[in-house]
Amino acid sequence: MENVYDLLIIGGGPAGLSAGLYGARGKLKTLILEKQKNGGQIVITHQVDNYPGSVENATGPSLTARMVEQAKAFGCEIARGDVQSFDFSGDIKIVKTADVEYKAKAVVIATGANPRKMGCPGEAELTGKGVSYCATCDADFFEDFEVFVIGGGDSAIEEAMYLTKFARKVTIVHRRQGFRCAPTAIDKARSNPKIDFLLDTVVEEVKGDGILESIVFKNKITGEITEYFADEEDGTFGCFVFIGYVPQTEMFRDVIECDDAGYFVATDDTTTNIPGVFVAGDCRQKPVRQVVTATSDGATAAVMAERYIASKFE
Repeated sequence: MENVYDLLIIGGGPAGLSAGLYGARGKLKTLILEKQKNGGQIVITHQVDNYPGSVENATGPSLTARMVEQAKAFGCEIARGDVQSFDFSGDIKIVKTADVEYKAKAVVIATGANPRKMGCPGEAELTGKGVSYCATCDADFFEDFEVFVIGGGDSAIEEAMYLTKFARKVTIVHRRQGFRCAPTAIDKARSNPKIDFLLDTVVEEVKGDGILESIVFKNKITGEITEYFADEEDGTFGCFVFIGYVPQTEMFRDVIECDDAGYFVATDDTTTNIPGVFVAGDCRQKPVRQVVTATSDGATAAVMAERYIASKFE
């Protein structure tokens, strides 16, 4: 089957790169198709301390670079392309970008998830103008400014700690009293003199004329509305949003089974309801979404794809 890949992987984050490594190392003709930057969400992570075996002070970009080179060393190809359509009905799967049609015996979908938006007035207009979803990308714009961190999970607390390196004050805004993060993380945040908390509170609106100038809060218990205005000398402040992610699965939902939240439904071995199609990483239904679980998924998906190919085509 000339010009047919054994394994086509959609997505170049940790799950996709791990699948690429295992596929290529298993002597499969393997291609990773990524529409943006390799690395997914990890590429905007300032420090990675919880990935086993990572070097001291490893960053998201540095870990991604090592994964890319390792996959390439075994012959995995990596191409840029945004999937426009697909056909998984036949034994040979077809994936089309704007310019190229790819064919493969098996497919791993590792499309990940994107940051969830607050959904309040002004958010879209002020994104990149005070509203951000990436502390690593934008923290240095708020050197000695005040910032608000929206969220109560691990990411929110970790990024709030990171922002204290830049901002003069960080206020964590959370919709309830309890936090969805490791107790040690919240203890560390509470002991940081730069961090304050605004609990039982949600953001109603963000305002500004071309730049973030005020933010409207609502207390969920009392219903009280308050508005914070930027310091006159500063003229602005930061609003960093970390309230979860939206799985990038919409294109495939009519074909591959998903749960109510849009995450792919798959067995522990990453198989889906479509033979020859596997899913890995943050896009699939799972209890823990971390780099280590994504790479585990990728390895599993590639091994299962290899077994599928051997039984189907050999």
